[in-house]
Amino acid sequence: MTVSVMVVDDHPIWREGVARDLDERGLDVVATAADADAAVRIARAVRPQVVLMDLNLGGTSGVDAIRGIVDALPDTRILVLSASGEHTDVLEAVKAGATGYLVKSAGADELLDAVRRTADGYPVFTPGLAGLVLGEYRRLADEPARRPAGDPAVPALTERETGVLRLVAKGLTARAIGERLGLSHRTVESHVQNTLRKLQLHNRAQLVRYAIEQGLDEA
Repeated sequence: MTVSVMVVDDHPIWREGVARDLDERGLDVVATAADADAAVRIARAVRPQVVLMDLNLGGTSGVDAIRGIVDALPDTRILVLSASGEHTDVLEAVKAGATGYLVKSAGADELLDAVRRTADGYPVFTPGLAGLVLGEYRRLADEPARRPAGDPAVPALTERETGVLRLVAKGLTARAIGERLGLSHRTVESHVQNTLRKLQLHNRAQLVRYAIEQGLDEA
């Protein structure tokens, strides 16, 4: 299935070059934008599956654009592609709603794979940044008291769904989880989608955060 993508970057040569490369590699680049306001406005109109977003948008904030797009289009996933690998930039983007973060040193094949995985709901990060994000989630999860397992506000998951969720929280792919549990990757995806629906979450990044807040990654 073709993935629809919107490319947001204030540098026209970079923006058009990335859009052209993705289009030539089989993705459907439905729009581009150069600033935060345009990004939100155009995303609402074209409703892409993935927005490939820079953070520095010529004086406007990519973080603000992420918030605007997530609020308007909760099913659209945001993959940041930035020259900055600063921890504060990464965490601000993720807290705003980005589901992945790559630095611009990523190669063309890596970028293509990242966009496809993002469309499938996987959190994708430049090596070294995923641990940073998970560490921050753990820190935030330790601040409020975790809800007890018997709390009626916690949706009931089946034993299998809980087992899959534990492995999702550890960063395993659907195929790796399937191999671990003796299931097909399609069955794993079905459990993930059922869990997302029960918890009223939109993507795997939110699912990982929920699992960490419940301490499932430590089990």
